[in-house]
Amino acid sequence: MGTDRIGIGRARGRARWRTSRRAPGWARRRRAAVGLLAAVLLLTGCASMPGSGPVQEVQVTPRQEGESQVLVYGVPPEEGMLPQQIVQGFLEAVTSDDVNFDTARQYLTPERAGEWDPFARTTVLAEGPLPSSPGRDPARVELTGDRLATVDETHVYSPEEGTYRATFGLRRVDGEWRIDALPDGLVMGEPDFRRIYRSVDTFHYANLGSERQRVAEGGDVLVPDPVYVRRRIDPVGDTVRALLDGPGAWYGPVVESGFPEGTSLADEPPSIDDSGALSVRLDGVPATWPRERCERMAVQLLHTVQEVASLELTEARVLSAGGSRLCAVSRSEVPEPGSLDGDVARAYFLDEENRLVSVVEDGTAVRPVSGALGSVEAELRSAAVSRDGDTAAGVSLDGARLHVASLARGGAESELVLESASTGEDAGLSAPSWDGLGDLWVADRGPSGSQLLRLDGGSGEARTVPVTGLGPDERIESLRVASDGVRIALLISDGDGLATLQIGRIERAGGEGAGESEGPVVVNALRTVAPELEDVTAASWAGDSRLVVVGRPSDGVPQLQYVLTDGSSSNAPAIPGPYDVTGVAAAEDESLPLLAETGEDVAQLREDAQWKLITNTGTGSAPVYPG
Repeated sequence: MGTDRIGIGRARGRARWRTSRRAPGWARRRRAAVGLLAAVLLLTGCASMPGSGPVQEVQVTPRQEGESQVLVYGVPPEEGMLPQQIVQGFLEAVTSDDVNFDTARQYLTPERAGEWDPFARTTVLAEGPLPSSPGRDPARVELTGDRLATVDETHVYSPEEGTYRATFGLRRVDGEWRIDALPDGLVMGEPDFRRIYRSVDTFHYANLGSERQRVAEGGDVLVPDPVYVRRRIDPVGDTVRALLDGPGAWYGPVVESGFPEGTSLADEPPSIDDSGALSVRLDGVPATWPRERCERMAVQLLHTVQEVASLELTEARVLSAGGSRLCAVSRSEVPEPGSLDGDVARAYFLDEENRLVSVVEDGTAVRPVSGALGSVEAELRSAAVSRDGDTAAGVSLDGARLHVASLARGGAESELVLESASTGEDAGLSAPSWDGLGDLWVADRGPSGSQLLRLDGGSGEARTVPVTGLGPDERIESLRVASDGVRIALLISDGDGLATLQIGRIERAGGEGAGESEGPVVVNALRTVAPELEDVTAASWAGDSRLVVVGRPSDGVPQLQYVLTDGSSSNAPAIPGPYDVTGVAAAEDESLPLLAETGEDVAQLREDAQWKLITNTGTGSAPVYPG
């Protein structure tokens, strides 16, 4: 793989660049150099146009897509730089692709260079930090900016809006200014952060507590825990290290790792051969480690490393530090992350007669489902289909009653499983949702708040699920449970009626995070998923760690977009939404079409990025996939 090396930096009003050729026979192209330099300036967000100095020809190398990547390197300090220039040079150097930030350390005093920990945390600002010299003290430089988020030492991204302020102290070393006091970690603008880092899912096993035995795959379902790693500096190694570090603090109570505590990468880095076989040497795996437990480790490695691999992985091999094979699993043997119970991928919605219909395989026609909820007497305003496709639940038009019925031909009449004391368009029962264990979830919305309820197996007594952190003026408007059974997405409205999208952990009795005193099931640790949206009107799971939402930013109009479960923005392109979208449905299989409720009908997003109405009747609502 070829690699272009580019150095950037600012010193005394001049910007400098350098490249080095890595393959013989590459030609010089002045126009390509100019285009590449302009791209680097736009991406880094911190290099300036040169104000003086000669024009220098820069050698670059033509390449095919995927064969090489541009590496950006900082420029060391020059003689006579003033304190503010030293700080600015340091800030530019930390946005480079130096493995250990050696160039950035040259801006520090020798003592501080050895102590500074760049990996402690990363602070993400809306724009690059602004240095200034407060007062008349030249040895103090202050940085300010609008903070968007932080990434902690375990690579976990957390939205954290506010004002960023830090002070750098400087002193002279052999007559030159150097930074002697600064906080550990990195600070950079969001454009640089997006250029340098990428989101990767590390996979751990769902911890279902005492309910693990309810389904055959209860101990094997994988849950994605997203982290951020550097794009161009050993992404495979960094991803494996993040996996071995275990789940982040938010996921810790509801997932578990197959790796024994203290496992680490051996000196030799992970490798992927031409056949797609991943080999990982590990320290800390006992020689007596059972083969089945070793294979669980290999499954985690296969799915996690696939996120950053440049080709389809065919196998994951776990090796000892000395290189002997401990175990291996092939992709054909490994289940996909996600669902505990079934993988039905058919789309459903309510037709003009308010009955549940299914979309036929070619997506051009519909037919009523079998059973009571497909009859004209059903009169539903929302519905949900179980993940195995055998059962459906529907809420009556007034929101007062929840019915459950079989979807089998000749199935029995629907069963009334829940009634609400509240009725009305924005009251009563929310749209229901099935989890991977086969349980049915719904919110009962009243004028004074809401209750989150769960029905074991979709029948029997509805049990209240406490939601920790739900404010007295907040109400659950709608919900969707993830297929893994440990995450739930909630639309929560405030006293002004504006709703935010939040996700919570589903902690179950017998798990590490849920004690018996809290009840059998509790939702904990709510966190906002789409902080940039002031009002969210609909949401659906759309993959392992992604949701699709309909929402409105504070200074814009409603839009359709993807968001990640850690609260960061998805790198997926914007969705060309149809007009007046009020509902959305996505399958957790990302190859299936997106559905949207628009006006009084349901449309699907085709492969050519065009929306098409599913029916010609002019009416349809509440689209859903199983779950």
